Amino acid sequence: MKKVLLLFISEHSGHHCASLAIEKALHELDGEIETLNINSFNYTNPILEKIINRAYMGVVQHRPELWDYLYDNPGVLKQTQKLREIIHKFNTGKLKTLLDDFKPNAIICTQAFPCGMVADYKKTFDLKIPIVGVLTDYAPHSYWIYHNVDQYIVPSQETGDKLIANGIDSSRIKAYGIPIDPKFRNGSGRDGLCEKLGLERGKPRVLIMGGTQGLGPIKELVRLLDRSRLDLQIVIVCGTNKRLYNWLKARPHQKKMVILPYAENIDELMQVSDIILTKPGGITTAEALARGLPMLIVNPLPGQEAMNTKILLQAGVAVKAESPEDAGVLLLELLDNRTKLKVMSNKARSLAKPESAVDTAKLILELMR
Repeated sequence: MKKVLLLFISEHSGHHCASLAIEKALHELDGEIETLNINSFNYTNPILEKIINRAYMGVVQHRPELWDYLYDNPGVLKQTQKLREIIHKFNTGKLKTLLDDFKPNAIICTQAFPCGMVADYKKTFDLKIPIVGVLTDYAPHSYWIYHNVDQYIVPSQETGDKLIANGIDSSRIKAYGIPIDPKFRNGSGRDGLCEKLGLERGKPRVLIMGGTQGLGPIKELVRLLDRSRLDLQIVIVCGTNKRLYNWLKARPHQKKMVILPYAENIDELMQVSDIILTKPGGITTAEALARGLPMLIVNPLPGQEAMNTKILLQAGVAVKAESPEDAGVLLLELLDNRTKLKVMSNKARSLAKPESAVDTAKLILELMR
């Protein structure tokens, strides 16, 4: 029996979603395969994980310019190299125990931290297990660069070209796309989904998301859209943001609103929507492309989301709002211009890679032969 170890960081993150999608695809292709999906940061450094997660959330919410400076900064990369080596060495014991106990035939990393940790372990102990690094954003950063990673799965060829420019051989790069749940390969009829979700067929349907953690100016957007002149329907996914969910549920609304906590049926919500207002996280972006869903980007985080935004704007599948008020104006313009929405939708479908998780799973199975 073949075994695959999948490593991510942070529960309810895009990295976790990608690892779950790959795991699901592996089981679809091989019913006998054994998988182990682990939050590597929590496994190796549970206390440090909590500290870093809190620090990260504080920085991106209150000092985004600091995150912009830190993200993929060559100087920071060089200054932190010794620290990363110390952390990797400190984690050697736990990683050895995990590998000795599970005995995987392949290791899949959907975030740079576990990828670096395993790559250093492989180099130090001459590990003979293939490692696959899976990037979940369109702009790679330097923390992904390890020359003993066997294969990289990247969102696009342009992403792969940036890895090649940093010395990674082109034969080790596969532009399969960001792995998303295999169910995005299929779609139900919109009319039936409207009935299932309690939405009317004749009115515009707007989906609002702030990633798995429900970030962004969602309250402001809801206030503005609730007062707008358009007779629209709004679906809001709050993710793990319980305060936002409770605030929305307690508030009276003029418009038809479907307010959801963490949702498992994002594929259906996107299938039935006319446009999505969101932050451009990698997973959300890949899912929206797979559904041909035009994007209105609001308040992207500096770093990876700012880079994702630039690529999406250039591709013509998204527009960017500089503020919630600006988002309200742009939304009305787009919903009044169905031709433009259709063009954006077609461009999105042309860029989509709904088979991404399945293609990645096929590669993993091939590497283990």
